[in-house]
Amino acid sequence: MTTLSYEAVTTAELAPATYEPLLDTVEIAVLAPGREPTWTLSELPDGLRMLSVEADGAPVEIRLSLPLGDAAGYWHPKAGWTRTIVADWAGRSRVSLIDGLASGCLYDHSGATMLTFATADPVPEVQLRFGVSEENDAYVVHLELPAAPEPHRILFVPNSPSVAAALAALRDWYAGDVPTMPVPESARVPVYSTWYAFNQQVNAAAVEQQAELAAQVGCGVLILDDGWQSLGSGRGYAGCGDWNPDPVKFPDFTGHVDRVRRAGLRYMAWIAPLLLGPRAECHQRWAPFAPTAATVPGAYVLDPRRPEVRAHVVDMCVSLVRDHGLDGLKVDFIDQAMVYAGDGGGDIGEALTLLLADLRSALEAVRTDLLLEFRQPYVGPGMAAFGNMLRSFDCPADATANRVRTIDTALLAVGGAVHSDMLLWDRTAPVQAAVRQIIGALHSVPQISVRLDTLPPDHLEALRFWLTQWRRLRPQLLDGTVRPGRPDDLYTLVRAEADGVGVVSVHSERAVPVRLAEFRETVLVNGSDSDRIILDVQEAAAHAEVRIHAPDGRMIERTWITPQAGLHSVSVPRMGLALVRSDA
Repeated sequence: MTTLSYEAVTTAELAPATYEPLLDTVEIAVLAPGREPTWTLSELPDGLRMLSVEADGAPVEIRLSLPLGDAAGYWHPKAGWTRTIVADWAGRSRVSLIDGLASGCLYDHSGATMLTFATADPVPEVQLRFGVSEENDAYVVHLELPAAPEPHRILFVPNSPSVAAALAALRDWYAGDVPTMPVPESARVPVYSTWYAFNQQVNAAAVEQQAELAAQVGCGVLILDDGWQSLGSGRGYAGCGDWNPDPVKFPDFTGHVDRVRRAGLRYMAWIAPLLLGPRAECHQRWAPFAPTAATVPGAYVLDPRRPEVRAHVVDMCVSLVRDHGLDGLKVDFIDQAMVYAGDGGGDIGEALTLLLADLRSALEAVRTDLLLEFRQPYVGPGMAAFGNMLRSFDCPADATANRVRTIDTALLAVGGAVHSDMLLWDRTAPVQAAVRQIIGALHSVPQISVRLDTLPPDHLEALRFWLTQWRRLRPQLLDGTVRPGRPDDLYTLVRAEADGVGVVSVHSERAVPVRLAEFRETVLVNGSDSDRIILDVQEAAAHAEVRIHAPDGRMIERTWITPQAGLHSVSVPRMGLALVRSDA
């Protein structure tokens, strides 16, 4: 199909089509080569709309157009830092099961949505064009869907007050449609990771020392990252493929795993099962199944469309978990399979669905409370059946990126617990620098990756305090109603509410509207660079106790207030915390 041609600079240059009203101010045109496609829009019980397109098994192009109105930004799972509206000659994306989702949300300056959609089937590869049509003074989204025997289905959400509310409706629909992998308690507790702390320079004694300390500060899982395996040195991946423990670093890997587990931590190991490097012993055997180079250095990619590859990957992973008593795996670089996208050899998403289903089934036969971590961009609803830990993409020492990426992931996460990228900070910096990283990961499961034995006392106390607070507030932070604001504002004011407790994370100097009377406890997290939080109290509240904590957790002030409506300045140190507890 060529109607959605990447050679056309703008969408206005494409073949003309007849548009019809669809929903709110959105219009639609549907094209299929050699067919006369038909479409219907039906209302679902939850208020969503389902577009169904019949094209007799042909590929389909769906064009959406709506007036620009007061449009401010366009969010989609692969938006990255481009969150404002772009011209349609710039907005292009290819997605699949392991690389985002064919979904998007256009919103205005009030934060209200103007268009929210997602494909009902998250598996097939889809090409999209989107942006402002300069010629037509409209915002357009074009989706090119592959041939399918069943009708093509697209979900639409009527205009909603916020992006988060609109995407929550999609998330709820997927939760009812996609079977999810069980999420054990251990997927929802803080993690210690070796990656930024050690990179590849790991060994049994050093990891066991960190495990003891990690358990003391509140971690419940340890992830042994890259470097544990033979040939696991150097930042490339030329040695990947054998997945045997390095006999020098880990002379008794099974005993080592047991010792860490006896320290109180579940144990996971990193693996990139689709990567094959020329230094691996198995390279000659599997090279014919990995004809294309990876986009990461030094390796080729095993083609998951080959049944031999799928069986091989499953056997490797099962052996690793079974033979060494692991609790799960951090499965990395699955998205490298996209090097085969569009080569005519079959759909990558469908092949990976087969692979991951077989992998989960085989691993759960060994470990019923299995932990499997996946990483952006393969954390969409379609992956809910295969993984229960969904991690933000790498952003070392970048608290802002961690905040944005974890919230982005959570907007459409189904089933699994959203995890931060590993937290890295300078142990010689003031304690505020350490806490900034923790606060950036607050609305996800934090993963810690610093050498705990080298931290100064105030950093260690801060870590212990904030992980204790995180565990206490987990019902709000992970399971509550989260209102993060506009995506293009980078979520600088995030609210999470549940069970009469409200958590407000403030990351910029601003007046913060609050309704203290609605909650028995309001937690104010000062992630800004000011030593105060300006509260815009919406209505008078009952007598309340206020406790102010320094970044390291010390309580530095305790007072009582009877807040009246209006602006109030509360002295909270930067990277500190205020707990407001009502007497009512």
